[in-house]
Amino acid sequence: MGPEELRKLMEGVRAGQVPVDQALEQLKRLPYDDLGYAKVDHHRHLRKGFPEVIYCQGKTVDQVAQIFYRLCQASHSNIIGTRATREMFEAVKELVAEAEYDPTARIIMRRQEQNPRRGMVCVCSAGTADLPVAEEAALTCELMGNRVERIYDTGVAGIHRLLDQVETLCRANVIIVVAGMEGALPSVVGGLVDKPVIAVPTSVGYGASFNGLAALLGMLNSCASGVTVVNIDNGFGAGYAASLINKLAGDEQ
Repeated sequence: MGPEELRKLMEGVRAGQVPVDQALEQLKRLPYDDLGYAKVDHHRHLRKGFPEVIYCQGKTVDQVAQIFYRLCQASHSNIIGTRATREMFEAVKELVAEAEYDPTARIIMRRQEQNPRRGMVCVCSAGTADLPVAEEAALTCELMGNRVERIYDTGVAGIHRLLDQVETLCRANVIIVVAGMEGALPSVVGGLVDKPVIAVPTSVGYGASFNGLAALLGMLNSCASGVTVVNIDNGFGAGYAASLINKLAGDEQ
């Protein structure tokens, strides 16, 4: 239940349109549903401005389906499940007919409301192999109500491809940069713009990349000011953080 839903419920009680017992029944779902294997946090939308997001990896198909269903029942907002398989999506679809699946981002979603589109977030990736993480970040941003511009396959091996996009980069309120290998791209972008840059190391690369550790360390040691770093392959975390920054920036673009 989000702030607007709670406000309508309270106004309905005050106006005599909603019986007190009916309101109490709805409020019983706050702050969470205890499913035994999970406590579904229905209060998070009130605290954070967006409902709980399901991390599907490591959960069973049925657990994902039931958690997703409970969140959809309790909220009229967009609902997200990350790191999901198609099998999980098929189980969710049986309970939530309007559920969608993006196989590249590995996200199950229920698009319930069209949020006002805030000022732009730019998602920039080094290579095509980074697309799953980049799309996880981009789709998270969109579902949280942000306008998103994608700039893909602009790694440092062909720096001219990035330099052609500087005007777009400068229009963004915040930039997410996704890269594997040596992880140099965020430092380059950070040196070109006066906007916050969220760097996302990916596990893309040959042996000495150590499944993204080399990119992570390279980004943490960036000499470019304004670059912050999230965990390896954490496109969702970058998208969520970018949305919070963009919300503070306002829709000025």
